[in-house]
Amino acid sequence: MKKINLRDYYPFYHSDFFIEVADQIVELFKQISRRDHADFERRRIHKAYYSLDACDGIEKDMVLLVLSPEEIYERKMSKQEVYAAINSLPEKQAKRIYAHFFLNMSKAEIARIEGVSKPAVTHSIEQGLKRIEKFLKNNS
Repeated sequence: MKKINLRDYYPFYHSDFFIEVADQIVELFKQISRRDHADFERRRIHKAYYSLDACDGIEKDMVLLVLSPEEIYERKMSKQEVYAAINSLPEKQAKRIYAHFFLNMSKAEIARIEGVSKPAVTHSIEQGLKRIEKFLKNNS
């Protein structure tokens, strides 16, 4: 049995936390550390530095984007209109649309949590989107 400091291996520990573990665990941690270091060195030697752009929008978000006052105002107004449209919906539809589009929950997850069928959730979301579209057309 050897003592290790969990802070060395887990970044969420903010202070030292020593624990006794089996020798096999210590050896496993050493192997993982060596493998990580070898991967780092391999990338460094071969200059394998990749772009942040992996088609998920990270690079676009990282680039400093200076907006004109008109663009800032338009974005603010469009967000307010969308939130007003969602607030005009019945509570159940608004919660389902918020969960699906803002919290990235699947329709099956929403149905399981609410104890209803997936087609009911799908229908509710579709009807809510139609109401939002109608609301936005009437207010523009």
